Amino acid sequence: MIDQAPTLQAHPSLEQKRKDARKAVVAASIGNGLEWFDLIVYGSFAVTISKLFFPTTNENSSLLLAFASFGVSFLMRPLGAVIIGRYSDQAGRKAGLTLSIVLMFLGTLMIAVAPTAQSIGASAAIIILVARLMQGFSAGGEFASATAFLIEYAPERKAFYGSWQVATQGAAILLAGLFGFALNTYLSTQSLESWGWRIPFIFALMIGPVGWYIRTKMDETPEFLATEPSKAPLTEAFIANRGRLWAVVGVVALCSVANYLALYMPTYAIVNLKMDGAAAFVATLVYGGMMFAGAPFVGALADKFGPARIMTYAAIGSLIAALPMFMLLVAYPSVLMLAGIEVVFGLLATAYFAPLPALLASIFPPQIRTTGMSLGYNIAMTIFGGFAPFILTWLITTTGSLLAPSFYMLAIASLSVASILVVRRKYKQD
Repeated sequence: MIDQAPTLQAHPSLEQKRKDARKAVVAASIGNGLEWFDLIVYGSFAVTISKLFFPTTNENSSLLLAFASFGVSFLMRPLGAVIIGRYSDQAGRKAGLTLSIVLMFLGTLMIAVAPTAQSIGASAAIIILVARLMQGFSAGGEFASATAFLIEYAPERKAFYGSWQVATQGAAILLAGLFGFALNTYLSTQSLESWGWRIPFIFALMIGPVGWYIRTKMDETPEFLATEPSKAPLTEAFIANRGRLWAVVGVVALCSVANYLALYMPTYAIVNLKMDGAAAFVATLVYGGMMFAGAPFVGALADKFGPARIMTYAAIGSLIAALPMFMLLVAYPSVLMLAGIEVVFGLLATAYFAPLPALLASIFPPQIRTTGMSLGYNIAMTIFGGFAPFILTWLITTTGSLLAPSFYMLAIASLSVASILVVRRKYKQD
């Protein structure tokens, strides 16, 4: 009986690890979902927000200002990545996650209660800008802290557990699309602009305290506890691992553009293709639904065939599909065509994004994992994704071509194809 004791306890130990991993999915997903919900809602209601907080005599100028405030917040992401990422590598993943969700909640609160320009003039735009900067700083540490938390808790099937980061982003996009569709369908323009646009942000405020409570009740990850923290994670990431860092920037570029292009599509459909406001949100619904439902399945495939291999095929697919999809939409601008194109983009984005957390976590060593992932992810998000809606609006206005978004996507997809090949060959992630 004594000899059998270790064998009897081996199975419960694995089951406990799986139970802890499932708890980690919930703890990481709530904050991650809140972050993306706030981002997508802001972008989805950009037309309304531009009128209320950035009023000018020209509609395009107001829209550019609204998207500029969206993009400027991404300048805070690298700073958040440095500070929260370093904090997470030294104080623990749990500490970084708790800090990021508190900051995201405060930024959301400021937007939800902000008075409009009609009430307080230009100060309204400053309040929105400060709130977006705070959210950008928080988001800078959220993805990497949550990813490290998930991957380090996972006893097995790390790509599958990591893919829930992407699934919750899809759920946030889907939920934001539902709010956009419902509010544009059932509210008058006057009601939407006076109070309706605030409803999604008020809803988000209810998520924050729940996420904070769950995160504070989780234990630190076993892998972090077993690793001696780096004394200078920032230096190690930028100098000793600079090749890995810049390769990650190129890999993440396509994710950032694909997601923020999905965020931009309702504005593109309303302003440039003259679609009905409610119908335009179909794009967000379809894209979010594809990502939410598909990410875990792609994660399971990545555990079998390798994250980098799945991502390579998805990147090449994006490179091939970008121009033809936009040509079809411009030639036949309808809700059905928009939905069909979002199915294609949603599949490709999910196939590329779902394996990404596991790939990034495997590239960096545990002692600088959060710092390295935070920097690589957020530099890419800032450069290629954060200003994407602004760049796309500017490109269309300047060139007069409705195909301009596809050109931007083609350029970024080419960069990511090259970067993923470097990661596969140089850093042995095949």
